[in-house]
Amino acid sequence: MKAQDVIATYERVGPAWAKTRNRSLMEKAWLDRMLAAAPRHAGAVRVLELGCGAGQPIGAYLAERGVNLTGVEPTISLSQLYAQNIPDAALIQADMRGLQLDQKYDAILAWNSFFHLSADDQRAMFATFAHHAAPRAALMFTSGHLAGEAIGQVGDEPIYHASLDPAEYRELLEKHGFEVLRYVPEDPDCGQHTVWLAQYKPR
Repeated sequence: MKAQDVIATYERVGPAWAKTRNRSLMEKAWLDRMLAAAPRHAGAVRVLELGCGAGQPIGAYLAERGVNLTGVEPTISLSQLYAQNIPDAALIQADMRGLQLDQKYDAILAWNSFFHLSADDQRAMFATFAHHAAPRAALMFTSGHLAGEAIGQVGDEPIYHASLDPAEYRELLEKHGFEVLRYVPEDPDCGQHTVWLAQYKPR
């Protein structure tokens, strides 16, 4: 299992995995923090969700909060489920790597998706985050708490994860105009997720 196998794996097992995905919304406190940090430039908060999956429960919660939601998902199978689950959201079937949309967003979210990229692809994503960030946009993503690679499981199949060192994430965020608002490694209140919340404040 390598980084390049992730999309094909989710294409194959994603729908079955989505049925068993934890829907307790343990992410709620973090989602609320992200929305609180996001600016209101033009009415509803514009949220870009990268690796949106089937949209349950995170996308559905954001939609219920009245955001202007755009999901980006590379697989056909999960894109179809996302469109069914959140019909009012915009959906772009695309890989987050190298994404170049002609739109700025008030919040950018990459929850349990960004960490499936290789280390080099993760480094390159910070320019993509900045490209899509409106002034003072909130950026939130999950990572590992230590540098390295790991093989987890999705459905009954192995799945690739990678992480940079937290110090390097901080350097990349600062380099691309983001200020860290909150960082919690292995948050015990959120299923041991390691979460970053930052705000776009380019000089």
